[in-house]
Amino acid sequence: MDLASVIGVIMVLGVLAFAILLGAGLGPYLDLPSALIVLGGAVASIFISFKLEQVKKLGRVFGIVFKPQTYDIPAIIRKLVDYSTIARRDGILALESPVNQEENAFLKKGLAMAVDGNEPDVIRSLLELEVDESSSRHRGYSAMLEQFASLAGSFGMIGTLIGLVAMLINMNDPSSIGPAMAVAIITTLYGAIFGNAITAPMANLLNIRNSDEVMVRNLIIEGIMSIQAGDNPRILEQKLLGFLPPSERVSQFE
Repeated sequence: MDLASVIGVIMVLGVLAFAILLGAGLGPYLDLPSALIVLGGAVASIFISFKLEQVKKLGRVFGIVFKPQTYDIPAIIRKLVDYSTIARRDGILALESPVNQEENAFLKKGLAMAVDGNEPDVIRSLLELEVDESSSRHRGYSAMLEQFASLAGSFGMIGTLIGLVAMLINMNDPSSIGPAMAVAIITTLYGAIFGNAITAPMANLLNIRNSDEVMVRNLIIEGIMSIQAGDNPRILEQKLLGFLPPSERVSQFE
C-alpha cells in the first residue's frame, strides 16, 4: 500500500471537510443529483472515449495508484552482479539453474534468452519491444484518469447550467433563487473536487509509476547485455549504479 497516496487523498478530503464544517456545515454541500451528474456523466463519457476492454480495467488502475508494484533497485543490481560473477567464472550456461528460480519475470525472460544463445541484438530488441508495449498500456490507463478529470469538470459546469435553467424558470419566487443557485454551484464544486483535486493527481502519479517501471526494466536490459558480453562484474555494477542518484550508489565491492 502506498501510504503517500492514501494520506494525500485523506488530507484533501479532510481539509475540504474541515473548511466546510467551519462555514455553513456539511449538510448544504450534500446533493445527490449533483453527484450523479458529475460522476455518472464522467463515467458514461469514459465509455465513449475508450474501448470497452480498457474501461473494464479502470478498477485496476485505482489499484495501481494505491497498491503499486515496488522495486528494490539496489537488490536488483546486486542480483545482476551475482549473475555476472557466475557467468564470468563458470560460463553463461551455469545460469540455467538460477534463472529457473528467478522471480522477476522480465529478468527471467531476458536471462533465459541469453542462456539459450540468442544474439544480443535479438534479445535487446525483444525486451525493448516489451517495455514499449507495457509503457503504452500504462499511458492508456493514465489517459483514462486524465480524461475523467477533464470530464468531471465539464459535467460540473453542465450540472450548474441545468440548475441555473431550473432557477430561472422559478424567478417569480424570489425566496427560491438563493437555494437554487447554491445547488447549481455545488455541481461545479463536485466537478472540481473529483476532477482537479483527486483524479488529475492520480493520473500524474500513474505516469510516475510508469517511468519508474521503464527505468527498472532498462536497467535490467543493460545488465543482461553486460552479462552476455562477459563484462567484468565491477564494470557491470558501475554501469547499473548510474541509474541511481549519486547518494544511493553503494558498491558491494567496497
